[in-house]
This record gives sequence, structure tokens and C-alpha cells, in this order.
Amino acid sequence: MKSEATYDQGAMSAAVLATHSLNLFPNVQREIITVGDCDISRLTAEFWTSRQRQASSLHEVSYRACFKPQLPRYFIERFTVQGDLVYDPFMGRGTTLIEAALLGRRVVGNDVNPLSTILVRSRLEVPLIENVQQRLGEVSIDISLSSDIDLSMFYHPRTLAEILSVRQYLQRRKEAGEEDAVDRWIRMVATNRLTGHSKGFFSVYTLPPNQATSPERQKKINKKRKQKPDYRDVKALILKKTQSLLKNATPAQRSRVSEVGKSAVLSMQSAHETPHIPSSSIQLTVTSPPFLDIVQYASDNWLRCWFNGIDAEEVGARITMARTIEKWLDVMDDVFRELYRITKPGGHVAFEVGEVRNGSVRLEEHIVPLGIRAGFRGEAILINEQRFTKTSNIWGMTNNAKGTNTNRIVLFRKP
Repeated sequence: MKSEATYDQGAMSAAVLATHSLNLFPNVQREIITVGDCDISRLTAEFWTSRQRQASSLHEVSYRACFKPQLPRYFIERFTVQGDLVYDPFMGRGTTLIEAALLGRRVVGNDVNPLSTILVRSRLEVPLIENVQQRLGEVSIDISLSSDIDLSMFYHPRTLAEILSVRQYLQRRKEAGEEDAVDRWIRMVATNRLTGHSKGFFSVYTLPPNQATSPERQKKINKKRKQKPDYRDVKALILKKTQSLLKNATPAQRSRVSEVGKSAVLSMQSAHETPHIPSSSIQLTVTSPPFLDIVQYASDNWLRCWFNGIDAEEVGARITMARTIEKWLDVMDDVFRELYRITKPGGHVAFEVGEVRNGSVRLEEHIVPLGIRAGFRGEAILINEQRFTKTSNIWGMTNNAKGTNTNRIVLFRKP
């Protein structure tokens, strides 16, 4: 870890901090805690999960370790106005960016994983359903196509031929310089329909759609469940998912998102090296970084990478998956210095952390000093109390436990 420094909150006393947090976040449980050499308000409440408005169906794209749309909305509505720039340096499936676009904010996103750009760009240039249907009709199905890897444990032979036909069509369009918003949308939807545990996916029953099990593991699943891949109509499922993604998106929302998409900047840089983003340009950052070694992005996304011609191992090597808190903090230290450079004076950073490794590591206690050393003021630590859904409980998550699902946010402001 880099050399230690004195963390200066600008001589803000505990009383001043308490008054400041009272103005920003009324009606919450609050206390002043000491982290490193600074005092900061720790606030506990149900900030963005109680009686929330329904999230847009545009968000319904599966991805590991993503937060609910209500979380970025909470900060976007409080700290930005229409036209402001909202940023996420670890954009993942693009929850922050899509929510910001729905609210009429301009967006900047970054993620070293090229799958992120595939998932996000297409939903910032929303096509008409009839255009998607027409384009799918132009895809010729070649039942003689075969895969370069054995995928018979996942797909019926006819289904695989249809997947390969769509893949080949999109690849040819891209190589010819003819790829457009409709192609990108079809690619995004197909990428998200590759595997799952319902009839809405191309594959036989397997892990949830935000994970891809190995071929050998899938063979064991098939044997245990006494199942074999049945035929799935690939074009029909792409169209069905398209309709689902757009089911509650109004014409005004779609128009607003597409307008924002025209100026959207998406990149695949390391989060601590983004020279293309001007200094003092970002009003708000809302993000959730990779947490130590909890989520294995490369192995979870190997099949999605295959479909899109991406080297999964190369991507995995670029993603921050430090196995020690010291190495992770070294990376985040550089990230905060870059965030300070690009943030406007008076702008905010909402940095989602969590209790990782069964609560033995509280990342906020490490992140607060990093942000302050970079030049930010620590506004508050927000702990969102929530009751998890039945699905979350199935996967072993309980209230305010199990790391990435605790929604612990450290809020910073640039003086």
C-alpha cells in the first residue's frame, strides 16, 4: 500500500459533520465514527428500497455483482440536474448510466471488460421493435454450421446452428463496417440469452444467466436432472426479450435515452487512467468496483465472450481481482486520484463497498482514508437496510451480510 498521510477533513468537527449530514439526509439513524484520522457520519436507513417507483425494464439485463437501479437514482436525483455528466468507472451492465440517461443526464462510462460496452451501448440507442423483427428476418439460418468448441451439453443441434448463424451474420456486418444500432441491440440480447434456467434462454436448464458453468459441470447438471438440450427458437427468443426490455419504456423515455446516447462516452480503459475524460467535468460518480476475489468475471462470462469473439482469459487478467486488501487498496488509491482529477468542484462520488469475506473486512473503513488523501471530503457512510427477496435468500444472502449485497456507500465531495 502507498505511504500513509494525514487525513484532513478541513478541521470539520464532529458537530459540524452531524449538522451537515442532517441537512443532506434527514430522518436517519446517525452516528459519528472515526476512521483513520478523520471523523465521518455513518447513516443507517432504508434509503432507496422502500416504496420505490418501479425500475425501467431497460435494466433487465443479467450481470454479476450489479446493484439495483434505485441506488444510483437516489444520488442522481439529489446531486445532479439535467445535462450534468454522470460517470461510472466500473460500469458493468450499465445500471448507473441507463438510470442517468432516463433522468436526462449525460453519461460517461468505463470498464476494462468489453462485454460491458456491448451491454450498455445498445441500450443507449434503443431501436424500434419492428426494426429488430425485420433485421432478424434478414438472418439466414445455416443448419450445417458447427461450433469450434463442443457446446452440445448446452444446446440442441438446431438451436446451436441458429446461434452460430446469428453470430456469423453480426460478425460479417461488423467487419463490413455496416453494424448499426439494431445489430448492436440483437448482439446484446443474444449475449444475454445464451444460458439460463428457464425456457426463455437458448440453453437447457443451467446456472442463472449471470453465470456460465463449465462444459464438464453442465454435463453433471444434465445427468443429475436427467435432461438433454431441447430445441429453442433463437430468433423468437431474441424478439421476446426485446419486447420484455421495452415493455414499460415510454416513447418519451426511449427518446430521452437515445438522445443521451448520441453524446455518451464509453471506454475500456483502466479506471485509474482515463485521459480522455476532461479534468473537472464530472458532476457525479456512482460506482461499485470489483471486490477482492469474490466474483470470477472471466469464468462467469466465458460463453458470452465466445459468442462475441472476446478472449475471456485476457479480459479476466485485466480486471482488478486482487486477493489481498493491500493490493486492492493500491489500485483503488490510483482510482481515487483519477476521480479527483475529473470531478467538478462541488461534485460527488458515491462509492459502493460492502462487508466482504463474511463481514471480516469492512471496505468503507479503508476507502474513506483513500478518498480523503486524494483530496475529497468524506460526506458520509450510508448503510442501506433492506429486506432481501426470496431469490436472494435462496442464494444464501441475509440482511446486511454477504458482502456485495449490503449496499454500503461511502459518499465523497470535491471541495
